[in-house]
Amino acid sequence: MTLKKKLSTWFIRLFWLGVLTPILGVAAGVWFASMGWFGPLPSFEELENPQQNLATEIYASDGVLLGKFFYENRSPIIYDQLSPHLVNALISTEDERFREHSAIDAKSLARAIVGTLTGQSAGGGSTITQQLSKMLFTNVSRSKIERVKQKFKEWVISVRLERNFTKDEILSMYFNKFDFLYLAVGVKSAAKIYFNTTPDQLTIEQAAVLVGMAKNPSLFNPKRFPENAFNRRNVVLGQMFRNGVIEEIERDSLSTLPIELDFKRTNHNDGLAPYFREYLRKYMKDWLKENKKPDGTEYNIYADGLKIYTTIDSRMQTYAEEAVATHMPFLQEQFYNHWDGEGDEFVNAPFDEELRQGQVDTLMLSAMKRSERYRKLRKRKADDSEIKEAFNSPAKMNVFTWNGGVDTMLTPMDSILHYKYLLQTGMMSMDPQTGFVKAWVGGIDHHYFQYDHVKDAKRQVGSTFKPFVYATAIDQHNYSPCMTVPNVQVIFEKNLGD
Repeated sequence: MTLKKKLSTWFIRLFWLGVLTPILGVAAGVWFASMGWFGPLPSFEELENPQQNLATEIYASDGVLLGKFFYENRSPIIYDQLSPHLVNALISTEDERFREHSAIDAKSLARAIVGTLTGQSAGGGSTITQQLSKMLFTNVSRSKIERVKQKFKEWVISVRLERNFTKDEILSMYFNKFDFLYLAVGVKSAAKIYFNTTPDQLTIEQAAVLVGMAKNPSLFNPKRFPENAFNRRNVVLGQMFRNGVIEEIERDSLSTLPIELDFKRTNHNDGLAPYFREYLRKYMKDWLKENKKPDGTEYNIYADGLKIYTTIDSRMQTYAEEAVATHMPFLQEQFYNHWDGEGDEFVNAPFDEELRQGQVDTLMLSAMKRSERYRKLRKRKADDSEIKEAFNSPAKMNVFTWNGGVDTMLTPMDSILHYKYLLQTGMMSMDPQTGFVKAWVGGIDHHYFQYDHVKDAKRQVGSTFKPFVYATAIDQHNYSPCMTVPNVQVIFEKNLGD
């Protein structure tokens, strides 16, 4: 054999070795992963029912969502509840051939490998199904070796997902799983928090903002980095045009629009009827002990996706909260004016004028000992002198005012006095025929004041009893509701001869 022929033979062998080695390596990696050599894989049952924390939803009697209890603020939706713009934006941006492949897109994978080797990335190789498998079953490792193993596992899991679910189901699972930050886990929560709407009502540009976050939710966060989110949204719109789901004129006009958020954070202090929801949370603890799952285990109010339907009327609740927000500042101003008129000689404001200074000091000390600051100091074994100094030294804090929370510098004792000045209230409306509670306002602001003046406060009956007296008079004596009665003393004479 001539030298030229030998070199040609070696070249051919090296060529096929270079071609086949990566292919065989990938095949071997996938086989090892499928056999569980790189770690356990989810079972068929786990694939059918992936474990997710689902928020419990609380509804008013008229169907309005009042709030949620959750570890993760996730409320699942099905494919038919997704806006077509969401689906088109995700497929156009993250996986153009999603409807065509079976979990692994060879073209995108090859492009990603070439980009990695050349240092000129032209896009990722992960399909939507692979991204879902990573979110569902893989904790991303920082080790490159472990990450390669995880990648093989993701491929195996992705193929199994494609076998067990339709494409539409995979899309809905993806949107239900993705974390959009600010406790917005899943697209239903994200649509509510960022745009105060539902997933099926999202516009094209709104859908593009949320899908744009899939690349990096922190970097393309429209609340924190609006410019980044704006540019990323326009990339998504460009991909939608490239894939023929929107027209060029739509892309051009939508790309000029600013991102208009209707941002509403979600936590238990926000939303309608927070005091009622807190009462409900405590009530449900006993209910859950008495009402088990079919298998005998106890429901988890924060993770099992329960739906609680209440007698609260969202319209009446809104009116009740608006009444408190409207009238209490007016009464508070009158209260301040009252003490301003007392002059400097009265130093015990806002306490009862009959109280002595020693009694006022006792009230302030009692309030101090109930504070979280005091409990933390005691937990750190601080002595009385340290506690006294801490409560009389200015500190940064946020305090409630009727114009919103204010960041300021106050001594903790001055902040206690500030809160002693504030008037509180409680209001509850009930249907007298059924006993159904229709509105419940336990205080002026649940974020600052968790004490519930409906459930926990004690008060004299006072004028609360008047409707019962009036109703009895109307019922037994046929008095008109419009009957006038003079405001004079009434004397009942007793006939001694009877």
